Amino acid sequence: MTDKKIRVLIAKPGLDGHDRGAKVIARALRDAGMEVIYTGLRQTPEMIAAAAAQEDVDVIGLSILSGAHNTICPRLVELLREKGMGDVPILIGGIIPGADIVTLKKSGIAEVFLPGTSTQDIVEFIHKMQAAKT
Repeated sequence: MTDKKIRVLIAKPGLDGHDRGAKVIARALRDAGMEVIYTGLRQTPEMIAAAAAQEDVDVIGLSILSGAHNTICPRLVELLREKGMGDVPILIGGIIPGADIVTLKKSGIAEVFLPGTSTQDIVEFIHKMQAAKT
């Protein structure tokens, strides 16, 4: 087993300007021993894919409260596949209607975390995903 830290990119796509939740998750992942890159507000799928490639991340986490998840997520999945990064799991959190979760997962999203999910559950999910890769 390697001591390589899990590298996670946290991004806030779309026009939503509320990033408190994204920062809480970023801090929790960092405190759990992960290396976290936070891209900030108002990121496009193209910006997120470019940052993920540049930073050579293991996981991408998106915080979406704007309702644009059905447009942003499939586009990001497509861009990552074009860059040969289709195996990088994308996790999303935020206000996601239950009816959209199945569609998002079919489009390539690894997991959807709704409000109230504990940070420990997210940390454990990422650890289990990474362990399954090795």
